[in-house]
Amino acid sequence: MSREIHVRFCERLEGQFLRATRRNVYVRSQRAGERVLQALRGCYARLALKVNEGKTAVGPVWGRKFLGYCLVATPQGEVKRAVAAPALDKLRDRIRQLTSRSRGRSLEQMTQDLKSYVPGWKAYFRLAQTPGVMRALDKWLRHRLRAVQLKQWKRGITMFRELRKLGASVDQAAIVAGGARRWWRTSGGVANLVLTVAHFDRLGVPKFS
Repeated sequence: MSREIHVRFCERLEGQFLRATRRNVYVRSQRAGERVLQALRGCYARLALKVNEGKTAVGPVWGRKFLGYCLVATPQGEVKRAVAAPALDKLRDRIRQLTSRSRGRSLEQMTQDLKSYVPGWKAYFRLAQTPGVMRALDKWLRHRLRAVQLKQWKRGITMFRELRKLGASVDQAAIVAGGARRWWRTSGGVANLVLTVAHFDRLGVPKFS
């Protein structure tokens, strides 16, 4: 149902609009955008609808967010849908909460928390055309989980023993164990060779890509 038909239908039934409707209008220039915005204000006023001025503006299309999405231009001149920066920031904040190294939860429990959040986020942003961003999110998430695992092992001797159980060589396990208590830095080095993508796949960690 179009917005105009929906408005007329509700007017005839003397109904109420239950929620706000968001719209992006694309025109060729800033001047055209300002002209169209004034026309829309007049149209909405006649329909007794309010315009949220705090969320209404005329500006360049690039990076302008709409329902969590934005449009970006590639070096080849193509226009693609992408996840807007505020939505990515909100995602990272939520992932940080779920994978906090001070929560006292096991890696398996964190994986279950991620399973209840990541698939829904991924489904909502399935229209995004930026696979590189999704792969970067996967890499960042695995880095965080490696840091969590190393902190849970705490002591260098425990790290060495557990890494050897996972198939690390003596030298690899010794290097990682020597970086105990430098969780983030250590988890981005040799630990990648042991706590691999396949390792997290076996745990059931969801992926963005």
